[in-house]
Amino acid sequence: MASLNKVQLIGNLGADPQAKSFQNGGKVVNLRIATSETWKDKQTGERKEKTEWHSVAIFNEGLATTAEQYLRKGSKVYIEGKLQTRKWTDQAGVEKYSTEIVLQGFDGTLVILDGKPEGQGGQQREDRTYGRDNRTAAQAHQETRQLADLDDDVPF
Repeated sequence: MASLNKVQLIGNLGADPQAKSFQNGGKVVNLRIATSETWKDKQTGERKEKTEWHSVAIFNEGLATTAEQYLRKGSKVYIEGKLQTRKWTDQAGVEKYSTEIVLQGFDGTLVILDGKPEGQGGQQREDRTYGRDNRTAAQAHQETRQLADLDDDVPF
């Protein structure tokens, strides 16, 4: 039986990235990403909003360096990673659990969706992609749709 562990998010950073170094020379960069949905309440007509907070841990050295250098509170990002749950025991001996999205090895993608100021005063949108390949999220989605269209031509 096949299985898939893949998370895709587009959201905004709730705080600056937090970097921690390990004794073995590696590092992790932690992000808190907010995703929001809005709707209109059918009974009151009032606009409602719900925000979910997601913990992200970046172990990929290139992505971690990029996140540290270019991301700040409020940055809009697209990420792809895997869900992982960690278990540990706190100082009082109580077992704790934490579930986070992990970008590790070649399985993670980070796309910075913010515009970058260019020239005098104007803002021009620039998607910067880091990770498995050099596709933006929109390009990856378009390629997936093109591959799905090919399935219609298969004679069986």
